[in-house]
Amino acid sequence: MPTILGQNQYGKAENRVVKITRDGATHHIKDLNVSVALSGDMDEVHYSGSNANVLPTDTTKNTVYAFAKEHGIESAEQFGIHLARHFVTSQEPIKTARIRIEEYAWERIAASDANSQFIGADEVKHSFVRKGQETRVTQITYDGSSWEVISGLKDLVVMNSTNSEFWGYVKDKYTTLQEAYDRILATQVSGRWRFNWTDDEQRMPNWEKSYEQTRKHMLQAFAETYSLSLQQTLYQMGSRIINNRSEIDEVRFSLPNKHHFLVDLEPFGLKNDNEVYFAADRPYGLIEATILRDGCEPKIPVDLTNL
Repeated sequence: MPTILGQNQYGKAENRVVKITRDGATHHIKDLNVSVALSGDMDEVHYSGSNANVLPTDTTKNTVYAFAKEHGIESAEQFGIHLARHFVTSQEPIKTARIRIEEYAWERIAASDANSQFIGADEVKHSFVRKGQETRVTQITYDGSSWEVISGLKDLVVMNSTNSEFWGYVKDKYTTLQEAYDRILATQVSGRWRFNWTDDEQRMPNWEKSYEQTRKHMLQAFAETYSLSLQQTLYQMGSRIINNRSEIDEVRFSLPNKHHFLVDLEPFGLKNDNEVYFAADRPYGLIEATILRDGCEPKIPVDLTNL
């Protein structure tokens, strides 16, 4: 045979599932986009077209919706763990399941106070507005014996309007950028962190608390670092997470530098004292790095595009 089959996987991608939990008059929403990828003894379906070992992708879709009812959605991580365990343990040909989940956050709409003219306005607990800050993500991989959980977020835009400089860099004949001693530092954070929970015998992290606290430490580091470079800020963000969250061993960030350039107002007889900027969307500097707990090996892919 002149060719052989390499790595392969299949499944149903981007299953949108919204779970409403009704706690009396108070409702809670979990809004997920779930992608399932299965691999194992699948050579024959590629070589001869035999589907004897193939669980239909339609079945994986139906499982997502059924599990939302049967198990609920406590967290994206926990839901992915339920799914991965099911596919590997219920289907002998399936050796590894990878579940990728994006979570879209909603926040409760604050109702009018008790003095409102609208009947029951102070009791409304079922109305929400979609948050626009970031998308939460997770990837769960299970091979029947060990787990890998990588979580994170993307599209979180942050800005420091001062306490940032950029100077002392290499200059050659093509350099036109002026040194800055007080600049805007802004970026759109894409970050992933790997948990050291890998075995069912270990105590499982509190996934919701972990995400909340990791996000908090990341943002505090961004705000509190007097930055001489975006690289320095990135390292402080990752270090703050590692130092404060014992369940996390590795963090990787991809940070595009959302440039803000001072507008030249001198032609209009005006002085621009770090007040008016032009926000450029492209081209942009792209700063990426991994921060590790001492003694740990990197496992998060360098390219976060599909993670």
